[in-house]
Amino acid sequence: MKKIIGMGNALVDIMTKLPNDSILTELNLPKGSMQLVDTGFSKRVVDNTAHLNPIITSGGSAANTIHGLAQLGIQTAFIGKVGTDDLGNFFKNDLIEAGIQPYLLQSATPSGKAIALVSPDSERTFATFLGAAVELTASDINESMFNGYEFFHIEGYLVQNHQLIESAVKLAKQKGLKVSLDLASFNVVAENLDFLKSMVANYVDILFANEEEARAFSGLDAEGALEMIAGMCEYAIVKIGKQGSLLKHNGQTLRVGIIGIDAVDTTGAGDLYASGFLYGLVHNMSLKECGTMGALLSGKVIENLGAKISDEGWQFIRKQLA
Repeated sequence: MKKIIGMGNALVDIMTKLPNDSILTELNLPKGSMQLVDTGFSKRVVDNTAHLNPIITSGGSAANTIHGLAQLGIQTAFIGKVGTDDLGNFFKNDLIEAGIQPYLLQSATPSGKAIALVSPDSERTFATFLGAAVELTASDINESMFNGYEFFHIEGYLVQNHQLIESAVKLAKQKGLKVSLDLASFNVVAENLDFLKSMVANYVDILFANEEEARAFSGLDAEGALEMIAGMCEYAIVKIGKQGSLLKHNGQTLRVGIIGIDAVDTTGAGDLYASGFLYGLVHNMSLKECGTMGALLSGKVIENLGAKISDEGWQFIRKQLA
């Protein structure tokens, strides 16, 4: 069976469900935003929300996708950087327990953490301390890491390190891997637009984007962005929220709907969509089946708090596959 290796920010997610939005006001965190914070502010957020019984899991966009694939029985690996601390050990052990091969570099800097504050209406507000995760460099990557893998999945949040991304995708392509990229937030896309377009046109085979990211990348609406992206890479996927997703491959254009459930927390929805879609590709499924697998996993992850699907959710998914 084909194997998949991922690379991204190695973060520990601290998920906290808020009773109301007053804590966001106290901390001066704009609702729905993703703020990069220093270690002092990060500690303040943790201290102010400790009484709300946060849930701690390993996270980061690409790591979430790789975890989803591992749960589906795909052989996987993950490249990232953590600190020599308890959170770093937690992240590594979580990979190993999931059956994921860890390629984790270490740093004296504390491990990164993403504190997700989830409002009663399911809106997420992030205070993210990147820490050691952002210290991953091109010199940390070597071609032997790609031996035996057929797909290389990366997250757009790394794209601000141009040298790292370019070096990694070049090595992957030289080893014959297909490259899958999930774009980051629209502001990251806008800030790195020329570089991103060059990377997609020259190295990326599979591109995932939500509607805002697709607009930032193309300047077009979802349908127009899909056409533009499909002209640059083999598989174009534009996720359009409650309307599902638009897919294009080899001249075929499709719309796939969502799984109709109530959202508790949308954290990880895009990451797990990528898990489902890539699972479909590994198993040579049709374009529609790949999109349906993406919709199934993204639908199940938003039923609970955090970017991991519950045991009950995985049981449901495996029944559907059977």
